[in-house]
Amino acid sequence: MKTAIVIGAGVTGLSTAYHLAKRGYGRVVVLEKNEIGAGSSSRAAGISTGLLWSETGVRARRHALRIFREFSNELPGYTFHNEQGCLNLFSPELWPARAALLPLYDRLEAPYQILRPAEIRRRWPGLNPADDFLGLLDPTGGYSEPADYLPGLTQRARALGVEIRENVQVNEICIKNGRACGVKTAAGLIAADVVIVATYAWILPLLAAVGLSLPVKTFVHQRYVSAPLDSPVQFPPINADPFFGYIRPAKGNRVLLGIETPERDDFKVPSLDFRLDPLTAEPDLIAPTVERFKNFFPTLADLQWESTHVGLLSFSMDGEPIIGPVTGVEGLWIGNCFHSGGFSYSPAAGYFLAELAATGSAPIDLTAFSPARFAAAPAETAAYIASTVPQRNASRRRH
Repeated sequence: MKTAIVIGAGVTGLSTAYHLAKRGYGRVVVLEKNEIGAGSSSRAAGISTGLLWSETGVRARRHALRIFREFSNELPGYTFHNEQGCLNLFSPELWPARAALLPLYDRLEAPYQILRPAEIRRRWPGLNPADDFLGLLDPTGGYSEPADYLPGLTQRARALGVEIRENVQVNEICIKNGRACGVKTAAGLIAADVVIVATYAWILPLLAAVGLSLPVKTFVHQRYVSAPLDSPVQFPPINADPFFGYIRPAKGNRVLLGIETPERDDFKVPSLDFRLDPLTAEPDLIAPTVERFKNFFPTLADLQWESTHVGLLSFSMDGEPIIGPVTGVEGLWIGNCFHSGGFSYSPAAGYFLAELAATGSAPIDLTAFSPARFAAAPAETAAYIASTVPQRNASRRRH
């Protein structure tokens, strides 16, 4: 029987394992150094839109949104909240770059609606965009609650026979004669026919152990969840780039607020032993963020913040995800660097990785996401890894 090892039990790793098991690959083992979802997955916003900035991205998200809808009927306790779509908000300065993508959306038949401020106010009276702003509504978009999604996906994967081993750290990917043949843990070697790396923040130290590198940067990101409101929350998830953040309804009649920190330098993950728990939120960020948002969403000014979540975002040098085989190492696959959209990509990323590992091909052309795209410039890759980059200089791409 063939064996696939998936490193990382976040949303991408669990999705990969689920799809491998569903297609009857053989033995599927997920190795997680902490607990399920202990990395960025449990700290994610869960916002999803299909209106991205590249053809590959739009095609990939179409698969992801389809799977999210299917999972609403399949995963116990999970609902993809598509009731009001997903709203992308633009100032006059930001709109031209997105307007240039409308022909791409038309060609790919990706649905959208352009909403003027009066229409936004009419649909969602709690929102008050400036008169020169525009909204781009994705009617297929929505959001997920990670606290519901992770247990549901874990339960379904296990029901399909996936072995999920928590508190097992992979220290090295084993390569023999140019082929991945398993992994080393504290307990010894676990042999495999394919190894799929679905870690985010730990990708560089993990690959460094076998002499591989990718141009990846990681940034600290924080989000807040309010105490319950007295009246019902009625608005869509919103990617609000003019205000350097995003908001969405949250479970229990709450509001979730995410903050971009453009001046913060990239975070260097020191080793495979690193955990996210010691990361702390900068206390001075919430007040100016509320100040930026308060005219657009006046309710924000009166909220009490019940919890804070700090995680890490991974960006590649060109801002696009990395999905595909590692050049020169047969049987080694990577799914990583989904900017702030890892949760949103994860159903499709897992599906693609499973198909690639099982058959060698994916349902869409993933050339633009291939790790091989960086192979032609090893010096540039090395310089990028060694550099320090503020978040404002990373590709600004959200969900």
